[in-house]
Parts: sequence; C-alpha cells; structure tokens
Amino acid sequence: MSPRLDEPRTHNATSACPQGRTESDSPAATVLDGTRSGTTSSDYGDTESITGKLVDLPEIPPASEMGPLDARALSKTLFARLESLEEGTREYSYVRNTLVELNMALVKFSASRFRSRSEPMEDIIQVGTIGLIKAIDRFELSRGVEFPTFAMPTIVGEIKRFFRDTSWSVRVPRRLQELRLDLAKAGDELAQQLDRAPTVGELADRLGISNEEVVEGMAASNAYTASSLDAKPEEDENDGALADRIGYEDHGLEGIEYVESLKPLIATLPGRDRTILSLRFVANMTQSEIGEELGISQMHVSRLLSRTLVKLRKGLTLDE
Repeated sequence: MSPRLDEPRTHNATSACPQGRTESDSPAATVLDGTRSGTTSSDYGDTESITGKLVDLPEIPPASEMGPLDARALSKTLFARLESLEEGTREYSYVRNTLVELNMALVKFSASRFRSRSEPMEDIIQVGTIGLIKAIDRFELSRGVEFPTFAMPTIVGEIKRFFRDTSWSVRVPRRLQELRLDLAKAGDELAQQLDRAPTVGELADRLGISNEEVVEGMAASNAYTASSLDAKPEEDENDGALADRIGYEDHGLEGIEYVESLKPLIATLPGRDRTILSLRFVANMTQSEIGEELGISQMHVSRLLSRTLVKLRKGLTLDE
C-alpha cells in the first residue's frame, strides 16, 4: 500500500498532491472544477482553503492511478472525516465528492453486468452513480462493514429500478407501476393468510384504495411484458403457437371492399331493380318466385337482373 495513504498530512495544504502534479489533477479537484458534478469551484470556495482545513487527511492522488486497496484505505479515512463535518459545508462536499471519484470503479463494475441491455452504457453508469451517492450518504463506519459490500446492492438496485421504470412493453404512468408492485405484495400476503386468491374488495381494503383503482392496477400489470404470437406455451410445447389458437382466416373480409364500393351504385338504381337484387341475393328467392312476388314473368326478371348486374360491374370497373 502506498505510504502516502497511511501517513497523516502535517505539511501545508498546498502540498496535497504528489510532486510534479498540480492540485487540479486530483480527483476531488476534478469534481470542484465542475466537470463531473455540474458545479464550479466558486461553489466551494478556493480549493486550497478547503484542504487547509482538512490537514489530518492523507495525500489524495489521482483516482485513475490508485489501486483497489489504496482506494479502499483512503475511503475509510475520508468516511471517518466525513462524519465529523457538518453537512452542507464546502468541506463536507469536498470529501463526499472525493469519495464518489474513488469508488466509481464499483459503478462501472455493476454497470458491466447490464451491458447486454439496449440502454446506452453511459446512461447505466449515470444511474449507478446515483446509487453510489446514496450508499455514501447512508454508510456508517461503526457498522464494521466494508464500503464495497454495503454499496454494491444499492448501486445494482438503482440500476434495476431504472430498467423496471423504462422496460415496460406499454408505457404506463409511474403511479400504476408502483400500484402494480403494491398489489403483488398485498396479494401474496393475503393469499397466505386466506389460503386462496384474494378478491378485488379484499385487496382494496388492504391497500386503502377503491375497487376501481385495484382493477386499474391489475389491467396495467398486463402491459409489463408482451408475448410473441409465434411463441409456444411453456406448459405444453406440443401445442401450436399462440397465433394458431386465437384467430382464423375470414374469407368474408375479401369482399368487404366490393360491398362498400357497391353501396353508392345500388343507391342509384331504380326501386324495382333494388327490390329484385334484394329478393335474389338476400332472400335467396328464385327468379320464378321473384316474378310471382312482383307480378312479372320469370324471363322479365332474368333480363332485369342481368341488366342490373352488368351496370354494377361496369361501375366497379370504372372505380378501379
């Protein structure tokens, strides 16, 4: 382990970095100049004045040049110093941001587990950094737990929460996403107590919401995942795909376009011609029966029907 991490600093703050480096090379100064945190050095005051008040800290080399053991040792020192500082002060922010820089390797390692996801790696690292900051704010040295052991679940949990909120098949409001989780938890608890599936009313009473909200949450949960129509059921691989079982080919659909095109043409026909078409193709009457119905001969019906069909056929051809 580097000696500079073990020896307390007894010289002036201006020598906080190794020889040959300026203070702007340190990881904490990187945060102070606004390149990482979105702030400027004026937000914290002069870096030299801050480090001058932290004379009991070891030297802080660039984070990129530190090994895991050195980073862990320095983090312990910084956490101990952080507990003695007042939150909201420039010194507190300086130490906290330095801890973020030193432990970014935890975020990158956690993010690498989700490399196969469709989200950009930069976004995953950004979300993981939020988890790291939360872990730093909650960590207590008195628990006797190593910081990486404490921080990893928080970082991974923040990343998983990010995917939970952005990976729904159909985007639903955050309120319904959270309601889905509450319903799942309450449903499991009630199922154990009642030894059966709970009703909508029982779920509503348990969560203190209305029956309509329970139904809405249940409907929203169906939007979390979507199954392919070509997928086979897991319980019986011998069954066909879902698409083979939920639909069939309707040959009547092929004639819909012609029916809609014929409607305005039929509307222009004389009343007797429309009656003959209706009796022949709707009532399925023969030409002789139509003749008896209208008081004309079967041959007259045949000529009128043929003339009408030719007229309609020409009308369809002109439309095409």
